Amino acid sequence: MDIKTSKIELVKMILNIENDTFIQRLTDFINNEKADFWNELNAEEQAEIKRGIEQLNQGNRKSYKEVLDKIS
Repeated sequence: MDIKTSKIELVKMILNIENDTFIQRLTDFINNEKADFWNELNAEEQAEIKRGIEQLNQGNRKSYKEVLDKIS
């Protein structure tokens, strides 16, 4: 079954549910499942970001101009 068919079947099932509490729980679940970019990153990318944050917290910063000068 492809994703579009699965979605249609899911909507059909939801339309037949009369339990308000269940619908609210389902709504909450869907709202909480929005993609977090952090979870889309691999371990190496996450480590690089964490390392950068640590460097910033320690005062190791470079201005935009310094970066441009370095890469030019």
